[in-house]
Amino acid sequence: MEPAPMTAPNANPDPFSNQANVSHPVLVGYLFWILGFIGAHRFYFGKPLTGILWLLTGGIFLIGWIVDAFFIPTMAEQANQRYPNGHIDYTVTWVLLTFLGLFGIHRFYMGKIVTGVIYLLSGGLFGIGYAYDVCTLNEQVEELNRFG
Repeated sequence: MEPAPMTAPNANPDPFSNQANVSHPVLVGYLFWILGFIGAHRFYFGKPLTGILWLLTGGIFLIGWIVDAFFIPTMAEQANQRYPNGHIDYTVTWVLLTFLGLFGIHRFYMGKIVTGVIYLLSGGLFGIGYAYDVCTLNEQVEELNRFG
């Protein structure tokens, strides 16, 4: 019996796995895709410009939203290469922002206590800070993981 051939790490990663080097799992991308007509999956994968376009056009009138179902694995791979893992988990931060962002819970999780309190008292700075975080959250987490 011959031993299995050795492959390089990440040679053909399972897109639904939760490997240590996966910062943006495909499965989570599909869960955000369900809200894709508002661009949630595009924001999650670090594509804020097309996320805004999807938000304003209903996922380009739902056609682009359906087409995106086939591009989720590619978007996840690109995000995994661009945003390395660290002590702050991207997915946890995105889930907190999505469901509790107006209360600043994601900012408390990232260690930004002062702005977390401000968001808590002002409804995410009256929604403007929430919109800012939707567009920049991956970069914020990346910076904190790099320097924190």
